[in-house]
This record gives sequence, C-alpha cells and structure tokens, in this order.
Amino acid sequence: MAPPMPHAKSRGKEKGVAASVGDKDSATISCLLSPQTKLRIMATAPSFLFALLAVCIAISTAAAMATAPTNTTGFVSCLTVHIPPGIVYTQASDSYPSVLDFSIKNLRFVTPATPTPLVIIKATKASHVQAAVRCGVAHGVRVRPRSGGHDYEGLSYRSIDAACPFSVVDLAALRAIRVDVKRKSAWVDSGATLGELYYGIANKSARLGFPGGIGPTVGIGGHFSGGGFGLMMRKHGLAADHVVDAVVVDAEGRLLDRAGMGEDHFWAIRGGGGGSFGIVVSWKLQLVRVPATVTVFTVHRPRNRSASDLLTKWQHVAPALPRDVILRVVVQNQEAQFESLYLGRRTGIVATMARMFPELGVMREDCIEMSWIESVLYFAFYGTGKPAALLLARGTKPDRYFKAKSDFVHQPIPRHVWESTWSWFLKDGAGLLILDPYGGQMGRVAPSATPFPHRRALYNVQYYGFWWDNGTEASEKHMGWIRDMHQEMEPYVSKNPRGAYVNYRDLDLGVNDDYCGNGAENGYKKARAWGEPYFKANFERLAAVKAMVDPRDFFRNEQGIPPLR
Repeated sequence: MAPPMPHAKSRGKEKGVAASVGDKDSATISCLLSPQTKLRIMATAPSFLFALLAVCIAISTAAAMATAPTNTTGFVSCLTVHIPPGIVYTQASDSYPSVLDFSIKNLRFVTPATPTPLVIIKATKASHVQAAVRCGVAHGVRVRPRSGGHDYEGLSYRSIDAACPFSVVDLAALRAIRVDVKRKSAWVDSGATLGELYYGIANKSARLGFPGGIGPTVGIGGHFSGGGFGLMMRKHGLAADHVVDAVVVDAEGRLLDRAGMGEDHFWAIRGGGGGSFGIVVSWKLQLVRVPATVTVFTVHRPRNRSASDLLTKWQHVAPALPRDVILRVVVQNQEAQFESLYLGRRTGIVATMARMFPELGVMREDCIEMSWIESVLYFAFYGTGKPAALLLARGTKPDRYFKAKSDFVHQPIPRHVWESTWSWFLKDGAGLLILDPYGGQMGRVAPSATPFPHRRALYNVQYYGFWWDNGTEASEKHMGWIRDMHQEMEPYVSKNPRGAYVNYRDLDLGVNDDYCGNGAENGYKKARAWGEPYFKANFERLAAVKAMVDPRDFFRNEQGIPPLR
C-alpha cells in the first residue's frame, strides 16, 4: 500500500478550514532568494553576506510573527467540523485520562499538577493531522505530536506551564509498515514503534534489517526526529542517515514530501528534534543487509576483577574495533557489564576480542550465535528464546519515575576517575551509566550531514536515575544523584559547548524564553543555552530553516527550535 499522495511540488492552496492561513507568509519569506539558496549562502558566505541574509530573514519573518488569539471553543468546534467523531478527546471526555496515559512512559508526568493538553486528537489519517494544524493556526492553539511517548521530559504531551494552551496529535494509530524487499526499502508511519518496524522487516526477509535503537516501544517519529542510534550504528550510522523521503504536515497544514518541502526542511527533520518543523506522518527508509548469523555476548566484570582497568582500556579499544562490532558498557552497582553485537559468526568475534581486548577475557562459551531479529529480542528483553511477537507489544502503563542526562566524550577519561566513580554507585539513590562507543561509520559522516553533530566523539554517556517510590523525598534523592554525577563528570567530557543528545531531552539545560506566547525578540539567543549542546554549529542552521518553514513559530514547545529573527 502506497503512502498518501502529498502535494509535492505545487505547494498550492488547499480547500478546507483556514486554507488562506499562511499564504501571505509564503510570499513574505521569498525575500529575493529561495529558502534553499539562503541556506547555501549561510553555509558558505563570508560574515558580511551572512549579516545581509540575517536582515533579509528578519524582514521576511516580521510580518509572519502575529499569531491568532487563543480561542479554545473555536478550536474544538473547528475540529468537530473537520475531523470525524470518536477520535477527538477534550478534558471533559470520559476516555480522556486513558487516552492521555496510554503511551506515557514516565510517572513523573502522571500527576494532578501536570499541565495537560486541552484536546487529544488520535489521528487515523494524515488529513486528521492537517485539520488539527489548520484549526490550531486559525484559533491560536498550538499542536504537539506524540508517537511513542518516550520523550524524557514529557514535552510531547505536557507543558511545564498551565497557562500555555496546547493540543496533542497522537500518532499511535498511524502505524502502517510497508516493506519492499526488492528495493530494500520501507515506508513506516510515525506512530509505529521500533519493535513493530523490526518485526515487519523480519517478517518479509531474514537478510534485511534497520540500524535503530534497542527499545521496542520507542516511537518511530521521535526516534528519527532526533537522529536515532543503536547497535548497528558503527556499521551503518544513525537511523536518520537511512531516511530517504518523508511526508510532513507543515505549519500551513500542507502535506509535503521531500521534493515539496525542499532539502533544507528535509535536513532539519532528520535529527533536529521532534515537534519543531511540522508533524512527520510517514518516513521512507533504506534498509540494510544483515548476515544470516550474528553473535552476541554479555560479560560481567565487578570492581574487584579489574573493572576500572577494563573501562580505561575500553575507551581506546571500542571506537577502534572493526565496524561489524559494537561493545557497549552498562556501569551499575559495583560492576561493569560489557555487551556486544557482532555481525558475523562466533569465531570472528572471539578472535577479534583476543587480538584487540584480551584483558576482557571473552571466551567462546560467552558468545551466542543467532539471527539478527533474535539479537533484537536478546537486547530488548535480556535473554534468549523470546518470541518475536513480543516486539509488537506497545508496553503497559509506566511503573517507575526516571530522569536522564547525556554527555559525549572525546578524550579517554583517566583511570583514577573511573576508580573514584564506584563510590557514587554506593550512594543512596544511585542510578546507572550506559556507554555507547562511536567510531566506524559514525566517524565517516560529516557532522553537518544531518543536525546530529556529535559523530566525532569516542562515545556517548547516558546517565539514568530510576525510582519507584511516590514522594518528594524519593524524587529529590534520585534527581540529586544524577545531577551531582553529571556535574562530577564535567571536567572529562566535551566542552564549549558541553554536548547532549536531543533524544535524551534534558530541561536542566534551559527552556525557551517564551514558549507559549507570541514569540520573544531574544528567543534564539536564549535558546542557544540548550540548542548548542544538542546541535553545536548546526543549531544556527536549524533556526534559519525554522524561520523559513514556520516563521510564526506555531510548532513550539519549551525546547522547540526558535526562528532566527
């Protein structure tokens, strides 16, 4: 089944609600140059040309900054006219709580005090997304997309300020997957999960796969929007590197494919963070070949069995391993857990470990041969023999609270630091660290190829704090641990700026100056506090793209990309 046909190149007017909204904006942003030309100049021009371009963008966007006053009654009425009954849920709807909670993964945001959406639209067609956007533009109610609900700060379904009216387009019902084995490609809707995608690919071919993340309930839309890395990234790069087309609903409610949106817009949606550049309803992926047999192993090395020495050596070895190997580490309690996926037979990984990392002591009996889809299940569910149908489960209600942070490391951390780290895991409220090595294909792609800029790092660090107790004391204890641990590592990680991964969203980095009003003159300047850690030099280009494709800043949240005024 083919994806819905977008209005690709014409970008013309469409009939329906608010059809004229944004027409004048398209005219105002054509300030002498096309958007594509503007971005090419921005990437290569001397500073004086950049200044002229900035003036042009400022003039172009000034006329587009006005936003309709908020009219929630009109918004709901508009939805009822243009969207079929049964998929629009207001806060007065009996089913509203269950619909809201369906894909929330973090109990921190399931509280009576959490500001929640005025309306949830459970879209089943792209036209429902279009109508929601057009109604929102016409009546001053912003729309946030939600696919899998794994947003670490919950911004896909909540605001941090009750005074900010917004609605949510829930994409969970848009989950079709269409695999073309002959062309080694697939169209997948944003509401599908990674588990559903992997299952759908494996159901068609045992020799095709996709280099996405481990979590099977993670939504496709958010994963690709932030870049998306997983256990095959050293061989194949990021998930977003394999997106070759997409269908997006833009800030005027138009349905555009890659040709229709243009290359700069297409660049921005493949790693620029979810919810800033429109609502992507479907993605076309280039699949990758996988061998008939892969090998996995998990070995535990406690502190008293040279874990500090192994972590120190790992930093040199893991990024330099052959591209077919990833060797990641989970550090928790008083041990380091080394986990590996090798795209080949057991003899190959045993020989590689013996040659490059003999200190780890990997033995033949540690290694398990299996198919690629079985390796997906192995890492997702911690064991062998799991049925593939488990990948289709979208998860249950959240049972824990958590906070996460991230870092990128460019120089190996000294041994004495790893040794001192063990005391942190003895503290009350201690969490865990996950270390994912780069190198291989990650280092062969330019940092500007997509918005994800951290490809030259040795490895990524993820900090996690989990707790199950409901109460302020438990929250402060665990949140304090992760923030203090993050601060402790500051001297040893990336600097100027200190890096962070947008898919591990962290509001501690900062929030936009005006995330629910009509825009702030210094919005871009304020947003650099969090934007540059996520995107480094790519942040400025993202803001310039935003000014061209959404100058009113309709798609806005606390860490949404602001227009470059």
